[in-house]
Amino acid sequence: MTTTLPTPDTPLRIGTRGSPLALAQAHETRARLAAAHDLPEEAFEVVVIKTTGDDRTLIDADRPLKEIGNKGLFTKEIEEALLGFAIDIAVHSMKDMPTAQPEGLVLDCLLPREDVRDAFVSLAHGGIAELPEGAVVGTSSLRRRSQLLHRRPDLKVVEFRGNVQTRLKKLGDGVAAATFLACAGLNRLGMTEVPASPIAPEDMLPAVAQGAIGIERRASDSRAAEMLAAIHNDDTGTRLAAERSFLAALDGSCETPIAALALLDGSQVHLRGEILKPDGSACFGGERRGSATDGALLGADLAAELLSRAGPGFLKT
Repeated sequence: MTTTLPTPDTPLRIGTRGSPLALAQAHETRARLAAAHDLPEEAFEVVVIKTTGDDRTLIDADRPLKEIGNKGLFTKEIEEALLGFAIDIAVHSMKDMPTAQPEGLVLDCLLPREDVRDAFVSLAHGGIAELPEGAVVGTSSLRRRSQLLHRRPDLKVVEFRGNVQTRLKKLGDGVAAATFLACAGLNRLGMTEVPASPIAPEDMLPAVAQGAIGIERRASDSRAAEMLAAIHNDDTGTRLAAERSFLAALDGSCETPIAALALLDGSQVHLRGEILKPDGSACFGGERRGSATDGALLGADLAAELLSRAGPGFLKT
């Protein structure tokens, strides 16, 4: 490597949100960078940045995310710190990331992907099919809400946020009979005690980029580019190219019930995607198979098909 490496005295600063999961992801990034470049972990400083999505007065109120602001809800302040040179790189959950980065920033490093599945979490029931008619399910995810109501229109869905402990307490207090969490987050936090049952993607297609960690940098920072290239995972990059192209073609945001998952089979990629009405009353899904090098084209093509089948204005209502 020709660039100057960080040291404990002049560490590379890793920006992150302050939640337990965000910190776990930042620490994983630090460990991978340290190992890849044979550096002590002290050569990397984790810098916690509070985002709008971390405002407890907003989150604890269980207000719908669309009332708070969706795009950039968990990223805006971190990206501002990156552009302002307060940090050197930023670690994100890729399912939170808009499909386009602010001018001057690039996101070209992805870590190996975790379990993509959603997990059904309940203190009394083993799965969606076991929920009694009219049961209350809590989720802040519009995608999960729509998918659930499409499958079980008899259920009642309420806003439900907070960390894992908060959500389990709400279940114990009877606020809801069940909720959902991402398997990836539970795995990264080692929360084996949570009563969670993974849901097959065939039954609940995940969010775009679920389970993936992305690392953002300034486009002009050649040192960060060189260091991050050593830990980039090509398979994750190929899969997300297809999924995020699908999302971008739909102009998706947290307000839009969109799901997609790309899997690799040798040199081929298999992409599945779906769009739903927020109330679950309609769902259009499809798939594409093709060369892994054409993932972005496959994503855009599948999006065009679903929009054509759904008709004008489907994603606006």
